[in-house]
Amino acid sequence: MDLNGRVAIVTGGARGIGLAIVEDLLAHGAAVVAVDAGVSISGEPLEPKLAEEVLRNKANAAAICGDIADRTIAIEAVELAQERFGGLDIIVNNAAIIRDGFIFKSNPEAWDAVIRTNLTGAYRLLAAATPVMRDAAKAGRAPGAIVNIVSSAGIYGNFGQGAYAAAKAGLLGLTRVVAHDLARSGITCNAIAPFAATRVTETIQPANEAQAAYKQKALQVPALYVARLVAFLATSAASHISGQLFGVRGREVMIFNQPRPASKLLQPQGGYDLLGFAQGMKALAPHFADLVTDLEAFSADPVL
Repeated sequence: MDLNGRVAIVTGGARGIGLAIVEDLLAHGAAVVAVDAGVSISGEPLEPKLAEEVLRNKANAAAICGDIADRTIAIEAVELAQERFGGLDIIVNNAAIIRDGFIFKSNPEAWDAVIRTNLTGAYRLLAAATPVMRDAAKAGRAPGAIVNIVSSAGIYGNFGQGAYAAAKAGLLGLTRVVAHDLARSGITCNAIAPFAATRVTETIQPANEAQAAYKQKALQVPALYVARLVAFLATSAASHISGQLFGVRGREVMIFNQPRPASKLLQPQGGYDLLGFAQGMKALAPHFADLVTDLEAFSADPVL
């Protein structure tokens, strides 16, 4: 149950959950390439060489200071993993920025920036890495693993987080597709919705008491537990697990159900008239999802 000889790329690996993942993979024997642009939580330039500084004294670790949504950076990361450490087995798409705003006050540039980093960045790395991983599996190397870090905001939604939630929901959809695409190669692809103290939780502006309680408790949750699940999903013991959505909140590990039909109506030939729909909807109503935000849904005390 170790990762000796395995090689990983972790995006957003210089801070928070990303750094915790890097450190846990290293602790379990993997070599790691961390990609981080050193930007603020909103994506503005801040510490462009942060990844190099953080990893300078870590054995079996290398840094790329750049934007993973840039195709050349994604290719560079894949090439560095191969040249420095001899292969590529694990991908962790963690890089994310956040720029909130109500939809009726939305900023197109903010939308573009968030989608580019949080979703296109993951696509760029997967597009560059999966051919290498697939060829290696065909050549007899033990199949690799992909873990995408999503968010409960992409499942429940939250006020003003249209871009962030859309990107994270898109990353969950990408997770499912990649799990299908790589199934014959034995390469797994899973998603984790993390709950931990990060720059994202620090930016929360509570809209009610439940959200205020969420923020207070979330800032106490360490990222270690998220990182440990990532490390496990990269082991051979998890080779049968793919296409799943997990949650990690302190010591709690959750498996989320994914959208499937919960109930159905059968319309008459020619379709319901509007009154018929009004009556028919009464049968579906018990299955409607509550309109609660993720902050309200997870405002209970975490298990630490």
